[in-house]
Amino acid sequence: MKKEELKILAQNLANPQGEKGVEIGEMMNATNIGMTLESIRTLLIEDDENILEIGHGNADHVKSILNLATGLKYTGVDISETMHLEAKRLNQKFEDQADFVLYEGKVLPFADKTFDKIFTVNTVYFWEDPVGFLNETYRVLKDEGSFVLTFGQRDFMEKLPFTAYNFKLYNNDEMEELVSKSHFKRMKTSEREEKIKSKTGNETIQRIYTILTIKK
Repeated sequence: MKKEELKILAQNLANPQGEKGVEIGEMMNATNIGMTLESIRTLLIEDDENILEIGHGNADHVKSILNLATGLKYTGVDISETMHLEAKRLNQKFEDQADFVLYEGKVLPFADKTFDKIFTVNTVYFWEDPVGFLNETYRVLKDEGSFVLTFGQRDFMEKLPFTAYNFKLYNNDEMEELVSKSHFKRMKTSEREEKIKSKTGNETIQRIYTILTIKK
């Protein structure tokens, strides 16, 4: 891929827009589904819980969440209007249980202690104020709740050509230090590996990623 193409890809990974954004959303859902499903499993979702996903993309995975237990309520927030509309379109049959909210990426538009479980996959690279946003997540999480933050490790992500453009990368130590600066008190780190198709071609690559389980 040429430099300009990589820049456009990076922009759409951060904030998918228009027809190209819809394509990127489908590709992200396909390449990230392993990370997403592992994150959902880590949440240990139970009946009647209120779940928040930060950066839902096209949200074609929501059915996998709602099938895990009864009486669940899912809310997704995203900065991309394109992904907001796609998520609503793809999840019309779940409209009684799934709600999608467009927001500006800094303040979560919910009351304190609203959610039992919160998760986010591959969004932390784009947070403008990471500690401030962690504290926002803390605010809307119930006292006994869990927050799962999943990200590709720096050593792996640095090998991807598009991450040179406005991605902030972290290794495990850097991420744990970041979380320690927030209001959160406890965290558990778990590493995973998987083979995925590259976003810039047809080759298969080995992805190394981390799931952080964070609690108050």
